Amino acid sequence: MTNPTASTKTPAHSAEVAKTGSALVTSQGSTTIADTVVAKVAGLATREISGVYDLGGGAARAFSAIRERIPGATASASQGVSVEVGEKQAAVDLQILVEYGVSIADLSRAVRKNVIGAVEQITGLEVVEVNINVSDVHIPGDDEGDDAKPDTGRVQ
Repeated sequence: MTNPTASTKTPAHSAEVAKTGSALVTSQGSTTIADTVVAKVAGLATREISGVYDLGGGAARAFSAIRERIPGATASASQGVSVEVGEKQAAVDLQILVEYGVSIADLSRAVRKNVIGAVEQITGLEVVEVNINVSDVHIPGDDEGDDAKPDTGRVQ
């Protein structure tokens, strides 16, 4: 006769993992995911959605524009993203700039769905909320950094 306790130990553990939605904390150890990892994943997932022009507030976008002009420097994937990460759950706050003419309600639903899917798939964390702050609307042609302007003031 088999020992019923021994035969149910693994399935019970699997059921526990399925119930919590996270395999990050197990009897064999734990995995800790840094806030910056979750923020980068959320930022990249947000940028994948058509209608999102940029992330971050005006000052963050201006700093990013300056940073992009420095050779070898790259824009931050987590700009405009703040997160709170626990052992099994994460909450995400996004600050976005949307394209003019895009339905903000539809865009928010798409961003929220994509961020939740990406963060949960990549990290194994349960995303409990994604808060979206639309800080501005981008109007085509209103770009401040207009490098295409002809330089008419130069003396030859």
